Amino acid sequence: MAQIVPLISSGIAGPLGVLHLPRLWQKASLAAAGKLHADYPGIGCGYDQMTLDALGIKIDAFKAFIATKPSYPQTEAWIKAQPGVNLTKGNIYKHNASIRGYIHGDDVRKGILAADGLADDGSVNPGAVDLNNLDDWHIFWAQEIK
Repeated sequence: MAQIVPLISSGIAGPLGVLHLPRLWQKASLAAAGKLHADYPGIGCGYDQMTLDALGIKIDAFKAFIATKPSYPQTEAWIKAQPGVNLTKGNIYKHNASIRGYIHGDDVRKGILAADGLADDGSVNPGAVDLNNLDDWHIFWAQEIK
């Protein structure tokens, strides 16, 4: 069975305006279908957990819902219907700022840049969203193109 590299960036939002939510949906859905590339968690403790926590969604409830194989719009509709969910503009803005502002540690940055043969000289945006994109593209390239 194909092992799919998720290529939706954490810097992408759906109609609700929540950054990373489309990527979380894609990764969790691929994991539930047994198709997620082994280098990725279906729901991890970084941006995935940050997004669920910001919205007020419990991980077990989200996993159970994803197991029903919803489309992305169905996922947003389910989130909107959850009791206690926090979809205020201020909360979404705060969450999105935390996604955009997250910086990986030196070891992660160095590893991602080294894999792509890029110098760690400050010329690459150090934001985790951009570094994660590079990492995804490298893994995709290595699996599908190289």
